[in-house]
Amino acid sequence: FYSNKEIFLRELVSNASDALDKIRYEAITDPEKLSADSNMMIRIIPDKTNNTLTIEDSGIGMTKTELVNNLGTIARSGTKCFMEALSSGGDISMIGQFGVGFYSAYLVADKVT
Repeated sequence: FYSNKEIFLRELVSNASDALDKIRYEAITDPEKLSADSNMMIRIIPDKTNNTLTIEDSGIGMTKTELVNNLGTIARSGTKCFMEALSSGGDISMIGQFGVGFYSAYLVADKVT
């Protein structure tokens, strides 16, 4: 079903980039957001011993309220549109176009933390 397994990495790095964009944007009105750690980064850490891949960033993600309002809520997220595109013959590599690219991690991993 999911033959393009490398897509998950593109999507997670894209999400990390979005987190950096968010902190840059918020720092325009609140410079303190960047004063603590102005070194913006995305780090990809493979660990062959434990068979894990860690993706870290120094940005800011969604608040709990944003998560509740946007993730897994078909009317508010791209989940419904993505599933419709798949059932119409779309390719799973389009996953990021619907704002649900983080789901791709669950398609290649036994555990996501």
